[in-house]
Amino acid sequence: MRVFLGSDHGGFALKEFLKEKLGKKHEIKDLGCSTGESCDYPEFGKKVAELVAKSNGKALGILCCGTGIGMSLAANKVKGARAALVYDDFTAKMARLHNNANIACLGGRCTDNETALKLAETFLTTPFSGEQKGGERHLRRVEKIMEIEKRYFK
Repeated sequence: MRVFLGSDHGGFALKEFLKEKLGKKHEIKDLGCSTGESCDYPEFGKKVAELVAKSNGKALGILCCGTGIGMSLAANKVKGARAALVYDDFTAKMARLHNNANIACLGGRCTDNETALKLAETFLTTPFSGEQKGGERHLRRVEKIMEIEKRYFK
């Protein structure tokens, strides 16, 4: 799986850890930040979200900031991005399975490295159920989200 990574200074150490570990199984593209120096999360959330959205389902993203909240807010402003704050195995799985999220957001100040790695792997390996038998309701709901996008992102 192709994975776009991004962080601000609050998620920098976590991003670096995930880059090393996930790079053993996935094609990783690090979009910054490149140091732990103070920087603005919207820049990196936007970069990752734009590339994930343009990939048409061929890539996923992982964004790290202090809590994951700021990155999720920024990324979700990009048409085609469906960023989810994940904080346990259930939310990581459901973000993909039911919501077809294409970006996982993690908090570097509230999620330890090993937990974050497990959440990232769960997110990256869980398929969207909307195209499987019995998953029609999830596809319908994601399509409704996309209709909202069409109205506000012209």
